[in-house]
Amino acid sequence: MRRLFTTLGALSADQLGMILPHEHVFVDLRTPDQPSYAEADVEDVLALMVPQIEAIKALGVTALVECSTGGVGRRADFDLAVSRATNFPIVVPTGNYREPWIPEWVARASEKALEEWMLGELRDEIEVTGFKAGWIKLSAGDDGMTRLEERILRAATRAAIATDALIGSHTIRGRVVMDQLDMIESEGGSASRFVSIHTQAEPDFGLHRAVAERGAWIEYDNIGAVPVEESVDLILRALDAGLGPQLLISHDRGWFDPALPKGGQPKPYTVVNTEVLPRLSAAGVSESDIAMLTRHNPFKAFSRAVAI
Repeated sequence: MRRLFTTLGALSADQLGMILPHEHVFVDLRTPDQPSYAEADVEDVLALMVPQIEAIKALGVTALVECSTGGVGRRADFDLAVSRATNFPIVVPTGNYREPWIPEWVARASEKALEEWMLGELRDEIEVTGFKAGWIKLSAGDDGMTRLEERILRAATRAAIATDALIGSHTIRGRVVMDQLDMIESEGGSASRFVSIHTQAEPDFGLHRAVAERGAWIEYDNIGAVPVEESVDLILRALDAGLGPQLLISHDRGWFDPALPKGGQPKPYTVVNTEVLPRLSAAGVSESDIAMLTRHNPFKAFSRAVAI
């Protein structure tokens, strides 16, 4: 049996519908050593983000994957506050971003300590929130992994093996994704429990195919940031190439930014529903394939096997 671990508990597939697999509620893209890093008033966060969640609920979205990890301002307490205010489940990661967004304590920690930290958040709870991390979010440099990023990935792989957690990585170049998959497999992990975040940023479609052929998930997550026709054309190309069963689609939008007054201006999570899905239908994509992209694939990717 598989469950999606969220702010509102572990949910089964029949409790969920459409899931957005790459969004943000709260992000701080300043480095962790900056003054007031990741600090905000929870009431300001609620004021900005509750309407964004209510808008997608009205469109039939039933859960959202938070992609803010350690190093870029993960605030699981804010995720929980927004989730409770809207009665909407949010899937929050453990893990850490790439250099230079790596806190000093992570840089000093051993692989074993990092593994135990991630395991603790996956098995017990994130900080003192009372809910478990749903997955592991990492990143790698555009030109390849640094030694520190390799250490984090090895620790993450061991935590993923122990919990069936998905590892997702912000990795812009497909060849670096292939290096990450090599390392995961060398540690005994499976490419099927990895998602190549921002796959659309790799200009060589052959590498999209190659990553999927390794068994990994690919993710087109810039919907709304580029012309809708561009997103639709890429999704159709992937479907025509037979990559649909391993494809995730989302916006990479939101979010409350504590570096801006009152969190800045939100970027809605609605474009998939209001613009992309109607165009896919008009292009002849079946209802079953749309359900695969929006419901079945995200649940399969981010859920974990649990003993019943």
